[in-house]
Amino acid sequence: MAEKVFISEDDQYLFAQGSHYDIYKKLGAHISVENKTRGTYFAVWAPNAAYVNVVGSFNEWNEWSHPMQKLGPGGIWALFVPGVGEGDVYKYLITTPSNEKIYKADPFANYSELRPATASVVTDLSGFDWEDSKWLKKRAKVDKQREPLAIYECHIGSWMKHPNGTEDGFYSYREFADRIVKYLSEMKYTHVELMGIAEYPFDGSWGYQVTGYYAPTARYGEPKDFMYLINELHKNDIGVILDWVPAHFCPDAHGLGRFDGTCIYEDPDPRRGEHPEWGTKIFNYGKTEVRNFLIANAIYWMREFHVDGLRVDAVASMLYLDYGKKDGQWLPNIYGGNKNLDAIEFFKHLNSIIHKMDPGFMTIAEESTAWPKVTAPPEDDGLGFSFKWNMGWMHDFCEYMKLDPIYKRDNHYNMTFAMSYNESENYILPLSHDEVVHLKCSMVEKMPGYEVDKYANLRAGYTFMFGHAGKKLLFMGQEFAQEREWSEARELDWFLLSKPLNKGMHDYVKRLLEIYRKYPAMYKHDNNWGGFEWLSADDKDYSTYAFYRRDESGKNNILFVLNFTPVKREGFRVGVPFDTKYKLLLNSDDKEFGGNGTVIPATLKAEKIEANYKELSISFDLPAFSAEVFVFDSPKEK
Repeated sequence: MAEKVFISEDDQYLFAQGSHYDIYKKLGAHISVENKTRGTYFAVWAPNAAYVNVVGSFNEWNEWSHPMQKLGPGGIWALFVPGVGEGDVYKYLITTPSNEKIYKADPFANYSELRPATASVVTDLSGFDWEDSKWLKKRAKVDKQREPLAIYECHIGSWMKHPNGTEDGFYSYREFADRIVKYLSEMKYTHVELMGIAEYPFDGSWGYQVTGYYAPTARYGEPKDFMYLINELHKNDIGVILDWVPAHFCPDAHGLGRFDGTCIYEDPDPRRGEHPEWGTKIFNYGKTEVRNFLIANAIYWMREFHVDGLRVDAVASMLYLDYGKKDGQWLPNIYGGNKNLDAIEFFKHLNSIIHKMDPGFMTIAEESTAWPKVTAPPEDDGLGFSFKWNMGWMHDFCEYMKLDPIYKRDNHYNMTFAMSYNESENYILPLSHDEVVHLKCSMVEKMPGYEVDKYANLRAGYTFMFGHAGKKLLFMGQEFAQEREWSEARELDWFLLSKPLNKGMHDYVKRLLEIYRKYPAMYKHDNNWGGFEWLSADDKDYSTYAFYRRDESGKNNILFVLNFTPVKREGFRVGVPFDTKYKLLLNSDDKEFGGNGTVIPATLKAEKIEANYKELSISFDLPAFSAEVFVFDSPKEK
């Protein structure tokens, strides 16, 4: 039998202070028992409301049958309604200070109606039989920086469409679980990053304009179905990262905007409270209850759904008061600058408490500027994130890869620049959904040349990415060279796997992932020069690169040699660090991957011929648009 839910004065005090980290267990709709009567306890924060009433399917939406009681000066209203249970639909009818009546969905609801309906739904999160204790124990012990992290960014609704003929064609969370677990296990990804999980009204926003921060979207099922998905992924050693959007929220009438007739979640001044470009509302990070709403939300996903990490969207838009705004559209801080001091403190608070509660949990910043110390600890004046998306690397990489080879000479250092600042943060290298929408072309269509050249160039580019320092992220479809831009309205073009070039790309990425996870040199030292060394970084005339990833044991170092022109380099010579044998691991020009079939010797012995400022070198025919990967041991020191 459910316990009685009760909001104490301590609860109200902690919420007002911004430090009630499980406030979601108090606010919202919770099935409860009072005086031996089963029902639901409703509680909502509406400090400036004149009255608040609960209306719903249980009272035929009668405006005045269930008035709520204001508990104290903090503005929390509460009411226990006997007989209300799982599946009942409700909203809050708020009478504003100006006597206007507005209907609002519950900000803390754990479940919502399927769009276009907008009401909240009473549900019970308790009782799910979790089977992932082994995963969680392992997660708590690992050093995230020294483990492989290969993320598959995925949008459930368009990954694959259900053949049942329904308008949306959505697989449920449970049906999706069966398919995605098998796919990711075969491909050897370590994590999946799910887009658009918190409830949102408009499909075209992809989930980045949220109305229900505490509700897994009803598009794919109920909250326990979402738990099932995460449980199955964990049982198969696959982690789960959610896209999380504390930067702004949806302005729809049933959402958080002017929630009680006044701006309690957003800043009342539009120069602080609105994004003119996005048409969204900006959270007021200076308000303690708002910070509590967001920090408790992160904890909610971590605790109640066993999520392994949050990728925090649009961090730059939170840090800069003038982000996306023209003169006159923003207000400076108290020192006259453009830094959002409240957002900075919010991030420090968020990351401090999250990592104290669960050191294995990841917070990942999508931060597109040179803001310092994003991944440094708050005690060192950092923001405290686990990782930062390296948007600079992504931009330079994409700009270089799409160039006609004749222009690559003048842009050679696009590919080497990121290593000059690599130690400043803990980076993830992202090729995300943002790179394959809005007329930017798919990854393979960015590539220059004839069709076969496009695929060869992309295979070489992916190899460069996997060899480069930093964790990895690919958006769904990129692993088999989806040719069309992504659209949330249709499934990926899985039929392309019947074409040799796409099947070859799919097999090639799978092989890259296998190599990445097998050899510690590929991931153990991603944020320092101890694990990376350029061998050839300045060959701009021929657009070739060579580097190796160093293993601290001396065993299984990985050498990468890449050619980004359509010219085959016969007898190509590259300097190497040790007098040893270099064994071929991967040749992107192999016919099985869609290449021309250039044969590279299985083993190459270092020769005492100088190249690239090294006394030793190896020589082989380097195919056009290709990548060659070798494994070697460094001799033991005498």
